[in-house]
Amino acid sequence: MSQSLDNALQFAQKHASRFVDQLGEFVSIPSVSTTPERFGDVRRAGEWVADQLRGLGMKNIQFFPPDTHPIIYAEYLEAGPDAPTALLYGHYDVQPAEPLDKWHSDPFSPTIRGENMIGRGASDMKGQVAATLFAVESVLKSGGKLPINLKFMIEGEEEIGSPHLKDFIAEHRDLIASDFCINTDTGMLSPTQPTIVYALRGLAYFELHVHGPKQDLHSGIYGGTVHNPAQALAELIAGMHDANGTVTLPGFYDKVRTLDPEERAELARLPLEGDTLIARTGVPQLWGEAEFTPTERLGARPTLEINGMYSGFIGTGAKTVLPAYAMAKISCRLVPDQNAADIKGQLEAYLKAHAPATIRWELLEHVHGNPSISDRNSRWVQAMMQAQETAWGVRPIFRREGGSVPVVTDLQTLAGMESINIGVGLPDDNQHGPDEKLHLPSFHKLIESLVRFFYILDK
Repeated sequence: MSQSLDNALQFAQKHASRFVDQLGEFVSIPSVSTTPERFGDVRRAGEWVADQLRGLGMKNIQFFPPDTHPIIYAEYLEAGPDAPTALLYGHYDVQPAEPLDKWHSDPFSPTIRGENMIGRGASDMKGQVAATLFAVESVLKSGGKLPINLKFMIEGEEEIGSPHLKDFIAEHRDLIASDFCINTDTGMLSPTQPTIVYALRGLAYFELHVHGPKQDLHSGIYGGTVHNPAQALAELIAGMHDANGTVTLPGFYDKVRTLDPEERAELARLPLEGDTLIARTGVPQLWGEAEFTPTERLGARPTLEINGMYSGFIGTGAKTVLPAYAMAKISCRLVPDQNAADIKGQLEAYLKAHAPATIRWELLEHVHGNPSISDRNSRWVQAMMQAQETAWGVRPIFRREGGSVPVVTDLQTLAGMESINIGVGLPDDNQHGPDEKLHLPSFHKLIESLVRFFYILDK
């Protein structure tokens, strides 16, 4: 095995320049899934992935469903029934590049600046998908044999909410059945610090509408006798937190897991001190539950946020109006073992207890997804830790991600499959923004770590 591993690593090093060139080809395809005019380009990016899989000798390559931005499935089962099987997840669609005038180069003409490739999708997540393919190539084309079985599930709709993925997982759970999933759609905090994301927060998103008079009123004639819906809304949402930043919805924390001392110590290794977050965000000082550190509040504690508000006249100048209604968009990030289905009931209970009789309210639910957490001591996670530590020369850190990655929860709940969440996206990669970049040394280390991971599992 040692010689096979050495051969694969030497192959990756020898072909590093060619890997970057091929990644540039991939990034140059404007696979913007939200734009109908780019339908053909999204399909072309999917075909690029399928061509790579064919070139690697993968079998049973299929497109699901065939009439949209497809999920591409492929498999390599030559390691045999006694070897572990990994499902490799990724996506090949990207966000729109607008505003184009904020880019310093064409977003779909990848440019190398220093150690970075600049281009839409380079970091999110074509670089990560390509690294996975190149790691497999480094093993197979250096005369070796993959010591584990692989299945691929690469989709083209992640940036529009993966509308077909959940049904695909439910309907094809036997096809994708694996011991675990490798999901490279997360990131790390710095180029020198590899990271394993073991928990992801869920999401529950709502609109709260508050209604008062049947139409906008003259504030001079009716002010003081009609309760202003904007004021009522402001008072309601202000009451959803106490002075400590703790959410006041009844039962909101009932199912939240207690952080044990070992996990708190592990999270304390993350380089996210208060000064770092203040510098990154530009706020005067941080806010939130004082009994938890900023790192814990970012990933291990649930939140309730006001994402937007609207009421009355918001144009230039003055208009003395008492508005007929007011609206707020509200999202809750959830942690294990909270359930998104419970949150609406908790919000409704709060509103029934606190909304005045002078207004009417309506709560609309938009999207929801449950949180996930994985075993940090599993065989798969421990193998990934060893692979990353060897590739980077430093022990990886464990991180609870504050955002949501629905595919991880869907695989967990619908297919009984845990995910190892890794990646090399950096906080300053400008994902979804102008001048998106990928740090190429980290790209090459991801390839190396995946090659090492395959062989560690063969021990």
